[in-house]
Amino acid sequence: MPLNYSKWDQLELSDDSDIEGHPNVDKKSLIRWKQRDIHEKRELRKHKIQTLTAQISCNEILLPRIKKILNDLTNPSTSTPAPVYFNSLVDQLQTNPSRDCPPGNDPSKLEQTYDGMLLSLLKMVGEKAREKVKEAGLLEADKDERLTKELAAEMAVHVKQLGETIEKDKKELETEEAEQKKHITMDDLHEGFESKYVAPTPAPPPVPIKSEKGKEKATTIEVLNPESAGSSTSNAPASKSNDDEEDEGLAELTPSLEAFSKISLWDYEKSFQFIQSHRDVYVPGASDALLVAAFTAQGDGKPKYAKQCVHQSLLLQYCEKLGRDGVGLFFKKMVSGDKRALKVFVDDVEGTYKHLVNRVKITQEEANQGREQIQLVPENPNQTISFNVPDGPPPENIVLEGPGTEDMDIEEVRKALQFRWDIFQGFSPELQEALKSGGLDGVNKVLGDMDVPEAEAIVNNLDIAGILSFAEGGVRDETGIDKA
Repeated sequence: MPLNYSKWDQLELSDDSDIEGHPNVDKKSLIRWKQRDIHEKRELRKHKIQTLTAQISCNEILLPRIKKILNDLTNPSTSTPAPVYFNSLVDQLQTNPSRDCPPGNDPSKLEQTYDGMLLSLLKMVGEKAREKVKEAGLLEADKDERLTKELAAEMAVHVKQLGETIEKDKKELETEEAEQKKHITMDDLHEGFESKYVAPTPAPPPVPIKSEKGKEKATTIEVLNPESAGSSTSNAPASKSNDDEEDEGLAELTPSLEAFSKISLWDYEKSFQFIQSHRDVYVPGASDALLVAAFTAQGDGKPKYAKQCVHQSLLLQYCEKLGRDGVGLFFKKMVSGDKRALKVFVDDVEGTYKHLVNRVKITQEEANQGREQIQLVPENPNQTISFNVPDGPPPENIVLEGPGTEDMDIEEVRKALQFRWDIFQGFSPELQEALKSGGLDGVNKVLGDMDVPEAEAIVNNLDIAGILSFAEGGVRDETGIDKA
């Protein structure tokens, strides 16, 4: 089988043997000159190719714009004569030019932008057309028509010249590129293939656990004979209570799990895409972390987010139960709309969320039972508590009637009424509604939801403002008394 050595024909070698010089010039200098000549020609060719490429690209952008102007001048509209259109175009390019320019040019310089180049051409065309009209010596009535023809003729000349320039540059570019490919240089070297070992992405760690167990205390006993003591105690196994073994922390949401939990309900495609792009979502403990977040959100009054967390947690649990390819199997059924699978999953989500709501409610009730409260309780069964709620700020004209009002100062009465109204306005809307209803149970319910110091301050303000119907000291503080 003959060997093909033609690929080596493109090598440009600077061998010493192929250099024939003058006997009066040393050979080393001739070799250096030959090498420099090769490199200079190579750089000039590379520069010329870059220049031709940029020139062709620029001219191909300008040529369609010039053709459009020529078409508008050849076929002017009836409302706008060709000279008027030409002058308005020149004014527009002068006053509001675009900063688009070829790569490498400075957009802050008008002459280096496309609009600047077009403006220069239009000025030159306009000057030549006006000179020809002036030399013709026509009447004023015929000047506009002649100017239109001259403008169109000049633009047609430039369209033809620019088209010929583009074709010439393309042929010259092909010639230079063909000449460049005849010689192999360092720029043509590249890696054919290379074998590299890429280590697989390590599996993401499980969800972090927040341990709530305190640090264990160790007791060290100092003895006289450590060896004998160690041998006697070595057979005794370390004891650990079952409570400590079962005392595990709560799984925490990672940033990826938090983003995963905010995906809308029943959006299986988005959940599948998220799991594929975030491997740290499908890890041990992720479903538990989502259930913990659902419990917390439900307790904070965020039922929508709590149900989303339950949905995403069960979604991960189903994938885990289906085995190694559980993610693909589960989402294939969900996305395809398998009615049987959808019904099972939806019922499970609704049932789990309902159970979670009940557990949160029971937990909150148990927490409230052991919490100290402030309640308003009458001194004896025959006594009742009512509330004198102000209807609004004191009126402008206050009339005092009845016995004992002769010596009262109206301004002091006004201040007292305003003081009571200001205190009432400082209460929360829930407490204001409860006071307006006049029911003791409603007021006690609002007070029971407050902390003890805050509730004590509220009761004190009610008494000071005279909103409570009995005198000071008519309230018995049953803080901490378990009425159950």
